[in-house]
Amino acid sequence: MTKKDLTYLQWSHVRSSSGTAGTFLKSQSTLNGKKKYYKLSDYDPVKGIVGHECINEIIVDRLLTMLGVEHLSYELIYADVEIEGKTYSTYLCASGDFKKRGESKTALDNYYEVNAFKGESRYDFCVRQGFKDYIDTMIAVDYIILNRDRHGANIEVLRNSAAHTVRIAPMFDHGLSLMYSCFSVEEAEKFDVMEDRRCNNFIGESSCLANLELIKGRNYLFNAKLVPADKDILFDGLEGALPEIYFKKIWDMIYGRYKVYESLCNNR
Repeated sequence: MTKKDLTYLQWSHVRSSSGTAGTFLKSQSTLNGKKKYYKLSDYDPVKGIVGHECINEIIVDRLLTMLGVEHLSYELIYADVEIEGKTYSTYLCASGDFKKRGESKTALDNYYEVNAFKGESRYDFCVRQGFKDYIDTMIAVDYIILNRDRHGANIEVLRNSAAHTVRIAPMFDHGLSLMYSCFSVEEAEKFDVMEDRRCNNFIGESSCLANLELIKGRNYLFNAKLVPADKDILFDGLEGALPEIYFKKIWDMIYGRYKVYESLCNNR
């Protein structure tokens, strides 16, 4: 909660690939040879930083830790940033690099285009590549958090040519999930947390609920069960970052959807 001065960072504009409105700004720095990547919530040139995607990243980070899912960890920072000559006080996310020395990365959609058999579905391709457990877990996670932006570049393949290894990157980029589309308390109050909304999924269909059919009957995708007491851990220290109604509705969303997943997929 101690505000930092990050006005020295230079921000580049990255349009949301899912067609959602808004501009998402990213930056990076290098200290002692280690890269650090930063990203802001939805930015509007007139209104400033209007979104709360960075808070979503932290909530999902904690959720995946609870469930024992490998993922990219994020740090939440409160800081002053400068964009186009204006200074804003805001929350932003920082993360490290999940690539190991000698690895290069490629988006899963590109990897699929080059290596898939003719007529092979994206899901079947991932199974053939040895990614089944990862993809099945991702499908479950994306339903629980209603991730609207799991396009082909938000899943990455890491290759080391010298070592002849291929692996799929830890899960990352969950900002466009939960209640990211709610910009006011009124919108949050009206938001139906169980509604099946259209999502930009590279694997399966545009419905995260329909995609659960791909993993029906899969046991033990998670290393732990989600329980009501996890709510306090999930939002610990985030008081004031969002109006309280958001935290109430986000928990209702996560726990309600988790119970649907648990029922449909027969998890322990």
